[in-house]
Amino acid sequence: MRENLLAPDPILLPADPAAGANVHAAQTLFDHPDSPAVWAARANEAIDSAQSDDDKIGAYALARTGYHRSLDRLRANGWRGAGPVPYSHEPNQPVLQAIASLARAAQLIGETNEYERCRTMLEDADPTVVAELLSVRSK
Repeated sequence: MRENLLAPDPILLPADPAAGANVHAAQTLFDHPDSPAVWAARANEAIDSAQSDDDKIGAYALARTGYHRSLDRLRANGWRGAGPVPYSHEPNQPVLQAIASLARAAQLIGETNEYERCRTMLEDADPTVVAELLSVRSK
């Protein structure tokens, strides 16, 4: 039972469009450009390996795309800009990972306001995983 009966119901997304595919493969991106999982994976790889300013800009662009794909999925499934998106529900994970990727990429380019906005969004969605998501390194 929910503690706050006036709070919105948790969002439980359907499977990511690229579920079961190799999210690190370029072909998967071409096959599933609407997949937050693909964009988050590519953004995290780019963030972790960024050395030059151009690398940082590229990582930020990948992360921003994943963020917008995530917002599209959330809104299409009833999310109204706030409320729980539990990480424990596996199909929600790519969306939260993509939001965290944007926060991390924002740090790379010195965009503190965007980092804080994304961190707040993650805390609203599922405060139990914020620290873990913001320290993710590519696997």
